[in-house]
Amino acid sequence: MASGKKDKIIAQHRQAYHNYFVHETYEAGIELYGTEIKSLRQGQVNLKDSYCYISDGEIFAKGIHISPYEKGNIFNRDPLRDKKLLMHKREIIKLKSLTQAEGYTLVPLSLYFSGKNVKMEVGLCKGKKLYDKRETEAKKQADRDIERSARSDKFGY
Repeated sequence: MASGKKDKIIAQHRQAYHNYFVHETYEAGIELYGTEIKSLRQGQVNLKDSYCYISDGEIFAKGIHISPYEKGNIFNRDPLRDKKLLMHKREIIKLKSLTQAEGYTLVPLSLYFSGKNVKMEVGLCKGKKLYDKRETEAKKQADRDIERSARSDKFGY
Protein backbone atom coordinates (compact mmCIF):
# COMPACT_ATOMS: atom_id res chain seq x y z
CA MET A 1 0.00 0.00 0.00
CA ALA A 2 1.11 3.53 -0.60
CA SER A 3 2.37 5.00 2.62
CA GLY A 4 4.57 7.77 3.84
CA LYS A 5 4.45 11.50 3.43
CA LYS A 6 4.20 13.04 -0.02
CA ASP A 7 6.40 16.12 0.17
CA LYS A 8 5.79 17.71 -3.23
CA ILE A 9 3.53 16.35 -5.93
CA ILE A 10 5.13 16.73 -9.36
CA ALA A 11 2.32 15.43 -11.58
CA GLN A 12 -1.00 13.64 -11.28
CA HIS A 13 -2.92 11.52 -13.75
CA ARG A 14 -6.38 12.88 -12.96
CA GLN A 15 -8.05 11.26 -15.93
CA ALA A 16 -7.16 7.83 -14.53
CA TYR A 17 -9.86 8.25 -11.88
CA HIS A 18 -12.35 9.02 -14.66
CA ASN A 19 -11.38 6.03 -16.83
CA TYR A 20 -10.68 3.39 -14.15
CA PHE A 21 -11.89 2.04 -10.83
CA VAL A 22 -8.80 2.25 -8.59
CA HIS A 23 -8.84 -0.76 -6.25
CA GLU A 24 -5.42 -0.49 -4.59
CA THR A 25 -2.46 1.85 -4.71
CA TYR A 26 1.21 1.02 -4.35
CA GLU A 27 4.27 3.18 -3.88
CA ALA A 28 7.24 2.53 -6.15
CA GLY A 29 10.60 4.16 -6.61
CA ILE A 30 11.57 5.14 -10.13
CA GLU A 31 14.97 4.80 -11.78
CA LEU A 32 15.91 8.12 -13.42
CA TYR A 33 19.00 9.92 -14.69
CA GLY A 34 20.30 13.32 -13.56
CA THR A 35 18.83 15.47 -16.33
CA GLU A 36 15.46 13.76 -15.90
CA ILE A 37 15.44 14.73 -12.21
CA LYS A 38 16.18 18.33 -13.16
CA SER A 39 13.27 18.30 -15.62
CA LEU A 40 11.00 16.88 -12.91
CA ARG A 41 12.01 19.67 -10.54
CA GLN A 42 10.81 22.10 -13.23
CA GLY A 43 7.54 20.13 -13.53
CA GLN A 44 8.07 19.03 -17.13
CA VAL A 45 6.37 15.65 -17.05
CA ASN A 46 3.18 14.19 -18.52
CA LEU A 47 1.52 11.01 -17.22
CA LYS A 48 -1.32 10.93 -19.76
CA ASP A 49 -1.57 7.69 -21.78
CA SER A 50 0.95 5.94 -19.53
CA TYR A 51 0.72 2.47 -18.07
CA CYS A 52 2.90 -0.11 -16.33
CA TYR A 53 3.83 -3.60 -17.43
CA ILE A 54 5.73 -6.47 -15.88
CA SER A 55 8.51 -8.21 -17.79
CA ASP A 56 11.04 -10.77 -16.49
CA GLY A 57 10.15 -10.11 -12.85
CA GLU A 58 10.65 -6.34 -13.21
CA ILE A 59 8.06 -3.61 -13.51
CA PHE A 60 8.34 -0.80 -16.05
CA ALA A 61 6.35 2.37 -16.74
CA LYS A 62 5.68 3.11 -20.40
CA GLY A 63 4.46 6.34 -21.94
CA ILE A 64 5.65 8.76 -19.26
CA HIS A 65 6.95 11.82 -21.08
CA ILE A 66 9.73 13.67 -19.23
CA SER A 67 10.75 16.63 -21.38
CA PRO A 68 14.49 16.97 -22.08
CA TYR A 69 16.33 19.32 -19.75
CA GLU A 70 17.03 22.52 -21.69
CA LYS A 71 20.63 22.81 -20.42
CA GLY A 72 21.35 19.09 -20.62
CA ASN A 73 23.10 18.77 -24.04
CA ILE A 74 24.42 15.21 -24.65
CA PHE A 75 23.28 13.86 -21.28
CA ASN A 76 19.55 14.09 -22.09
CA ARG A 77 17.72 10.78 -22.47
CA ASP A 78 14.85 9.81 -24.73
CA PRO A 79 11.73 11.50 -23.28
CA LEU A 80 9.52 8.42 -23.81
CA ARG A 81 11.90 5.67 -22.75
CA ASP A 82 10.54 2.95 -20.46
CA LYS A 83 11.31 3.77 -16.84
CA LYS A 84 12.10 0.95 -14.43
CA LEU A 85 10.11 0.98 -11.19
CA LEU A 86 11.57 -0.24 -7.92
CA MET A 87 9.27 -2.47 -5.87
CA HIS A 88 9.62 -5.53 -3.65
CA LYS A 89 9.65 -8.85 -5.48
CA ARG A 90 6.60 -10.09 -3.52
CA GLU A 91 4.56 -7.09 -4.67
CA ILE A 92 5.61 -7.55 -8.29
CA ILE A 93 4.63 -11.23 -8.23
CA LYS A 94 1.25 -10.37 -6.66
CA LEU A 95 0.60 -7.64 -9.25
CA LYS A 96 1.59 -9.92 -12.12
CA SER A 97 -0.86 -12.61 -11.01
CA LEU A 98 -3.68 -10.07 -10.62
CA THR A 99 -3.10 -8.44 -14.00
CA GLN A 100 -2.97 -11.78 -15.81
CA ALA A 101 -5.82 -13.59 -14.08
CA GLU A 102 -8.38 -10.94 -13.13
CA GLY A 103 -7.96 -8.35 -15.87
CA TYR A 104 -6.53 -5.51 -13.82
CA THR A 105 -4.31 -2.79 -15.27
CA LEU A 106 -1.41 -0.98 -13.62
CA VAL A 107 -1.72 2.78 -14.08
CA PRO A 108 0.63 5.51 -12.78
CA LEU A 109 -1.52 7.85 -10.68
CA SER A 110 0.99 10.43 -9.47
CA LEU A 111 4.65 11.31 -9.33
CA TYR A 112 6.03 13.04 -6.24
CA PHE A 113 9.15 13.80 -4.23
CA SER A 114 9.56 11.93 -0.96
CA GLY A 115 12.53 13.65 0.61
CA LYS A 116 15.15 13.67 -2.12
CA ASN A 117 13.75 10.59 -3.87
CA VAL A 118 11.16 10.50 -6.63
CA LYS A 119 8.28 8.08 -6.01
CA MET A 120 5.39 6.99 -8.16
CA GLU A 121 1.95 5.99 -6.97
CA VAL A 122 0.80 3.03 -9.05
CA GLY A 123 -2.85 2.04 -9.04
CA LEU A 124 -4.28 -1.42 -9.55
CA CYS A 125 -7.23 -0.48 -11.75
CA LYS A 126 -10.11 -1.94 -13.66
CA GLY A 127 -11.55 -0.10 -16.66
CA LYS A 128 -14.89 1.69 -16.47
CA LYS A 129 -17.62 1.26 -19.02
CA LEU A 130 -19.39 4.29 -20.48
CA TYR A 131 -22.41 3.88 -18.20
CA ASP A 132 -20.08 3.75 -15.16
CA LYS A 133 -18.52 7.05 -16.21
CA ARG A 134 -21.96 8.62 -16.62
CA GLU A 135 -23.06 7.32 -13.23
CA THR A 136 -19.95 8.74 -11.55
CA GLU A 137 -20.45 12.12 -13.23
CA ALA A 138 -24.13 12.21 -12.20
CA LYS A 139 -23.18 11.44 -8.58
CA LYS A 140 -20.58 14.23 -8.56
CA GLN A 141 -23.13 16.67 -9.99
CA ALA A 142 -25.71 15.67 -7.37
CA ASP A 143 -23.15 16.17 -4.59
CA ARG A 144 -22.30 19.62 -5.99
CA ASP A 145 -26.00 20.57 -6.09
CA ILE A 146 -26.50 19.43 -2.49
CA GLU A 147 -23.45 21.41 -1.37
CA ARG A 148 -24.62 24.48 -3.27
CA SER A 149 -28.12 24.34 -1.78
CA ALA A 150 -26.74 23.78 1.75
CA ARG A 151 -24.45 26.79 1.32
CA SER A 152 -27.28 28.98 0.02
CA ASP A 153 -29.52 27.93 2.99
CA LYS A 154 -26.73 28.76 5.40
CA PHE A 155 -26.12 32.24 4.02
CA GLY A 156 -29.71 32.95 3.00
CA TYR A 157 -29.14 33.49 -0.75
